[in-house]
Amino acid sequence: MSSAHPSLQRALPPGVRLIDCERGLHAAAILDILNEAIVHSTALYDYQPRSAAQMDAWFDAKVAGGWPIIGAVDEAGTLLGFASCGSFRAFPAYKYTAEHSVYVHHTQRGRGLGRVLLQALIERAQALGLHTLVGVIDHDNAGSQRLHTALGFVHAGTLRQCGFKFGRWLDVDFYQLTLPTPAQPVDG
Repeated sequence: MSSAHPSLQRALPPGVRLIDCERGLHAAAILDILNEAIVHSTALYDYQPRSAAQMDAWFDAKVAGGWPIIGAVDEAGTLLGFASCGSFRAFPAYKYTAEHSVYVHHTQRGRGLGRVLLQALIERAQALGLHTLVGVIDHDNAGSQRLHTALGFVHAGTLRQCGFKFGRWLDVDFYQLTLPTPAQPVDG
């Protein structure tokens, strides 16, 4: 991934680099990371692990929308985590706003990968001319909340008891980062 600022590469653990994920090389690893989060956490509000067909549809939507999928890989090319964004809502006036996701393999958490991936995604969002990034975070995910706050996101609100998983009601927090782009926004 040549468009990342050199300071992002320096912030990664030794032997880890940022790349643009490709379906053929990374879809299975992304699916594994997502499915682990579905089964073991409230980071995703799905009940059942996703299928390969659902992963193909996810990649199709990212490619069709021109949305980035940034990965962190080790020296062997193993995907350690990824960050991506996509449409916030399917109405034209939201064209400068994207909802983003950052997921790190459960064995790699706590190494700073999430921070570097999110920083790289912020850079890419600015290059795409986006104005707002929105993170939708489970209310009990204090680590993700701290990460977002440290990178300039502000808490924009909480939706109470809007999810139900693992036998309990879940609250979800919205975190927002306003970017200085685009230079000349237009209607339509």
